[in-house]
Amino acid sequence: MGNRDRMDDPLRIIAAHEGVFLRSEAIDMGYDDSTLRQLLRTGVIARVRHGCYCFADVWRVLSREQRHLILAKAVGRTTPGAFAFSHTTALLLHGVTVWGADLTRVDVTRLDTGAPRRQRDVHHHVGKLTDTDVTSVAGLPVTVPQRAVLEAGCWLSVEKSLVIADSALHLGLCTPDDLAEVFETVNHWRGSQHLHVVLRLTNRRRESPGESRGAHLFWRYGLPQPIYQYEVYDESGTLVATVDFAWPEHRLLGEFDGKVKYGRLLKPGQAPGDVVFNEKVRENTLRELTGWSMRRLIWDDYERPRHTARRIASALGVGCLA
Repeated sequence: MGNRDRMDDPLRIIAAHEGVFLRSEAIDMGYDDSTLRQLLRTGVIARVRHGCYCFADVWRVLSREQRHLILAKAVGRTTPGAFAFSHTTALLLHGVTVWGADLTRVDVTRLDTGAPRRQRDVHHHVGKLTDTDVTSVAGLPVTVPQRAVLEAGCWLSVEKSLVIADSALHLGLCTPDDLAEVFETVNHWRGSQHLHVVLRLTNRRRESPGESRGAHLFWRYGLPQPIYQYEVYDESGTLVATVDFAWPEHRLLGEFDGKVKYGRLLKPGQAPGDVVFNEKVRENTLRELTGWSMRRLIWDDYERPRHTARRIASALGVGCLA
């Protein structure tokens, strides 16, 4: 873009506001297709979908979830007919944590007579939506959180569905009663058979996908469900720490250790090693205060669930289905 490649470039302003700029907008501002192709080849801009672009320096630093939302905005700008963003796309727009879902396609539910179909980057669903099923997020029509949780859940496993349900509840976007009410409407949908398990297991106290995946593992292998976000106090009644899992009757504490968690604990000037050391000191303090054992789970433990279930069962002194 030569001297136009500045933050005050009108196309940058459009992309910053709308998520993408359109080919037609670039043409209106004096660009031609040859120039756009050159900008693509040289890595100045990135194609989000046909006729939709954003600036490559912005696109490169986006997460998978953020790129999906940019794609959703592109779909919103270029898809004719009435629709609401739904399923996984709606969840992301509401700020719900989505783990393991396919983010290559944007989910929309038609509000007109459009037929269900799949494009390379859009899944067009057809369903009956009432006024109470649709809300607005950042000016976009979106299915309400409780419906989006169960919509997406029909296409996801129990484990992945539990992650999103827990996140929606933890964020205060809906309640268990809200989910149960929507379930009465969707329980005949294809893929809904396992949702009753999700509704039974979901818990707003779980704060991360790692905790939700732990809950799924405990359920899957017949282990007792712990108390989540268990508070430990010292002799004076002062709160010392809150741990992810606790089985008081078995005198066992548990923590999920993810890289994101350690990043969140970093203070200005601290190195990751400092956080790990502090966590070790914290664990020793908890052991001394409670006299209980501690078991830690990491992401890799969920990739070998039988082994992990046996390890937790041994620490609890109970049997398991692994």
